[in-house]
Amino acid sequence: MPGTNLTRDEAADRAAHLAVTSYTVDLDLTTGERTFGSTTTIRFTSSRPGSATFVDLVDAEVHAITLNGEALDPATAYADSRITLPSLAADNELVVEADCTYSRSGEGLHRFVDPVDDRVYLYTQFEVPDARRVFATFEQPDLKSRFTFHVTAPDHWKVVSNAPTPEPEKLGDGRAVWRFPATKPMSTYITAVVAGEYHEVQHTYEGAHGTIPLGHYCRQSLVEHLDVEELVTITRQGFEFFEREFGYPYPFEKYDQLYVPEYNMGAMENAGCVTLRDEYLPRSRQDRSFYEFRGSVILHEMAHMWFGDLVTMKWWDDLWLNESFAEWACYHAEVEATEFVDAWTGFTNSRKQTGYRQDQLPSTHPIAADNKDLHAVEVNFDMITYAKGAAVLKQLVAWVGLRPFLDGLTQYFHDFAYGNSEFADLLAALEKSSGRELDSWAREWLQTAGVNTLAPDFELDGEGRYARFSVRQTAADDWPTLRRHRIAIGLYDDVDGALVRRDRLEIDVRDESTEVPELVGVRQPDLLLLNDDDLTYAKIRLDERSLATAVNELGRLDDSLARALCWGAAWDMTRDAEMRATDFVHLVLRNIGSETDPWGLTALPRFAALAANYYSAPAHREQLKREWEQGLRRLVAEAAPGSDHQLTFVRHFAAAARSEEAVADLQGLLDGTLSFDGLAVDQDLRWVLLTGLARVGRVEEAEIAAELERDRTISGQEHAAAARAARPTAEAKAAAWAAVLDRDTPNETSRSIVFSFMRPDQADVLEPYLERYLEAAETLHDAIGTHKAAVALEHIFPRPLGSPEMLERVDQWLAGTDAHPGARRYVTEGRADVARALAAQERDSRG
Repeated sequence: MPGTNLTRDEAADRAAHLAVTSYTVDLDLTTGERTFGSTTTIRFTSSRPGSATFVDLVDAEVHAITLNGEALDPATAYADSRITLPSLAADNELVVEADCTYSRSGEGLHRFVDPVDDRVYLYTQFEVPDARRVFATFEQPDLKSRFTFHVTAPDHWKVVSNAPTPEPEKLGDGRAVWRFPATKPMSTYITAVVAGEYHEVQHTYEGAHGTIPLGHYCRQSLVEHLDVEELVTITRQGFEFFEREFGYPYPFEKYDQLYVPEYNMGAMENAGCVTLRDEYLPRSRQDRSFYEFRGSVILHEMAHMWFGDLVTMKWWDDLWLNESFAEWACYHAEVEATEFVDAWTGFTNSRKQTGYRQDQLPSTHPIAADNKDLHAVEVNFDMITYAKGAAVLKQLVAWVGLRPFLDGLTQYFHDFAYGNSEFADLLAALEKSSGRELDSWAREWLQTAGVNTLAPDFELDGEGRYARFSVRQTAADDWPTLRRHRIAIGLYDDVDGALVRRDRLEIDVRDESTEVPELVGVRQPDLLLLNDDDLTYAKIRLDERSLATAVNELGRLDDSLARALCWGAAWDMTRDAEMRATDFVHLVLRNIGSETDPWGLTALPRFAALAANYYSAPAHREQLKREWEQGLRRLVAEAAPGSDHQLTFVRHFAAAARSEEAVADLQGLLDGTLSFDGLAVDQDLRWVLLTGLARVGRVEEAEIAAELERDRTISGQEHAAAARAARPTAEAKAAAWAAVLDRDTPNETSRSIVFSFMRPDQADVLEPYLERYLEAAETLHDAIGTHKAAVALEHIFPRPLGSPEMLERVDQWLAGTDAHPGARRYVTEGRADVARALAAQERDSRG
């Protein structure tokens, strides 16, 4: 039985003979708190009269099905999330009347009641295949159509969709209907309906192609945190940049951005109706990395209006292309059009690292994954899709040149506007604009997995000059592809106390070894940096002199992107058990205080904590964790008052505090007996401190409940759930575990618990959870839904219990299970993390 799965072959068969003329979707949001009314009218043609097909509908109570005026019995026609349609005509009209179910997982139509004021908020989330949870659909991206939504709701609500919002028609009894005009042609997964007691602010963008209305929406309880001027500024900057660079006007009638609660993603590119996590409206002070990331999210979704919404993939095989392109475009736009001119540095320090990690797991896959069905899409939708894909597109831009790349995009948008395409279509456009043959490039970069490592290989003459120089390229045994890389090589010297780039050259690296004759006779620099400017996607290695320079003098390297590459090289070496975890922790403590990149400041202490807690040799782990704790405390004291450094170090100190002195400091910050100039202990920081105390058993339920009474918001509830899950008692862990396994636990509450549950100092109380985890993995996808299960299984793997014996038990489970492919994947990845940690521990033990 297919269930909610859909295969590529089934989709291709439908697309071969169907064309969908229109959808009319009538939604009644006034029928109750659990379900809503959904009536769908689909007009479509078939080139195979007399044949059968099906439409998709999930978790519905179907009342009536009418095909071309003939009633079909729902008891027989609707089964296994599909409605069978027999004996099609050339021209068809299908009407499906049903009650559908509100979601608490963020999939379909999510319903949220704000605990602050009991106001109701609804929004849809349809990617990948969840429009079918709200109305009957041909749920595949290449059956585009025009959509007309009629939405009945309480008359004091706001209702927003893809088309411009009409004036509501009052129906009496406190209800009204919004009759939206038909949309432009689009795929089902980028349609949207958002409804509720939202606050609305309207602006416009006046561009070269006319006026674009800009709406911003949020919950009433967040109005004071809606920094709309900042949001409008970056939105206008994005439109001006993308319309100019893409050479194609914005393709829809208006652009609304709606900040919604309990969102299970970062944001979603619904055409003209973008939904975003309302955590992006901060109620407490945030550092610059938060705003830089928020800017990238806003620009990412805007780029999708062209790449993904205007032109859409035929099938999910090319989902990577949507996300990789939008990821590349958002950082490119931030650098060129906004205040975040060093955004590529942040990408290198943080986002790109997630791609490197994902690409070295057993579950790695080519960027262009073979998604034969929806289950495969769910498994392959990861940071290879986003971070590696963006980095590889950056390499493509370096390979063909920025202007030819953009010229190719312009032609592509004009050729496939409001239609569907495949990657080959984009490749053809780029070949035409650049004059480069790209098929072989695509095979190397997109159809193979794994990350290459680039290292310098040289000999020096008696005067310290290069007698021979080459770049050596290696690959993992499981993914042995050696690729062509366009890279820069930077030579940095110590000049008056600063590391300054003396020279830079660009070369093409090929095969196992690439000679660089330009460097022969050149004096060896203090720091030689392969992949300077971060043009390619590859790990790099530093030679002995360069590594010593980086370790001792990294803070004197003025170029933030060059520093990011050095940080990344050191972290890669630590993860690969080539550099001691102890040395990496010391490197961070010695240099992080002078780091200027917001993302470096945020991410690098997180990596150091991982090194201290998991990669350090057990024999001296306690000492290293003590050094990490005390080093952070010193950094807090030395940070400039009110600076991002100060706030960041306090947050990390709260997660590292273990000694009596450190725990007393947390308590003092929380109760006001300890303070630092410029540090405001606001509500979110109070939760950070309280959770740090909960983690070491210094907080009871009464204190958590009292803090929740101070913060009676959904954020407060989620923070309280995390604090409870952090407590090192069997009772606290059992209650948190039960909440994760409960389908009715809201997705963001479950997420908060999952991120807080596994703590490195709690192995004793966590000991039962290896078997409980493996037992849950057998059925969790069916029990709580795909998205919630994926988040839980990825982050609640019992890494603190890592040992050779654990690996044996996990191998035994993997050999005998028939669990969901996603579950097997996350277990395999957790196992790989433990194996990597054990190898790093062995390296750290050798001094």
